[in-house]
Amino acid sequence: MGPRTRILDAAMLVFRRQGFRRSSIEQAADAAGLTRQALYHHFKSKEELFRAVIERLHEDALAAEIAAAGNAEKAGGSLADILVASVTAKLGQLAASLDGSPHVEELFSEHLVQARDLYQKYTTAYAELIAATIARVCRQQGLVLNAGMTPRDLARCVEMAVNGTKSAYPAMQPADAFLKDLEIMLRTLIAGAVRPATKPRAARPTPAKKVSRTTARKTGDRR
Repeated sequence: MGPRTRILDAAMLVFRRQGFRRSSIEQAADAAGLTRQALYHHFKSKEELFRAVIERLHEDALAAEIAAAGNAEKAGGSLADILVASVTAKLGQLAASLDGSPHVEELFSEHLVQARDLYQKYTTAYAELIAATIARVCRQQGLVLNAGMTPRDLARCVEMAVNGTKSAYPAMQPADAFLKDLEIMLRTLIAGAVRPATKPRAARPTPAKKVSRTTARKTGDRR
């Protein structure tokens, strides 16, 4: 384990225990078994350290989302199965990283203050990943979106469903109830947004013309 990883692990513990406002760079250095000067060699301030922790949380969440989507696809899941697996894996990873901390709401709030650019960066990355997954799975499974809707539109609706569920569960806690209600929201949304592609009707064979007996006899006489 390199010093940077050790510092981030230690800082995560400090932020979970103390929150952002009550924590200090000295506490993080002590938890990592380093002097304050040694920690300053890697991070110049508490704010910079906090941003690094937040960035790692998002990277871990993104990796969890990609892995969950891939596993659900390999298992032959429906579009709803795949999207639910990927979104809940991402949010479950984020919720688990802060689970048990008495400062969850403060940390989420400071996350938007100290690292809003990172929040926007990863929000865009998550949306692009979902849109790409929707487009790919629709092609593979012969699905079409409702008229006028694009994969990006549906991805945006998924994001709105997530935000709507978050409004009922501050800081995504309790995590189990939050993820269960989110799954219901997502499955309901997706069920109304996609349908199987209609197959073109096969052309009916042209019926053979009936020939009367009289015509048949005249034709035979000509021969």
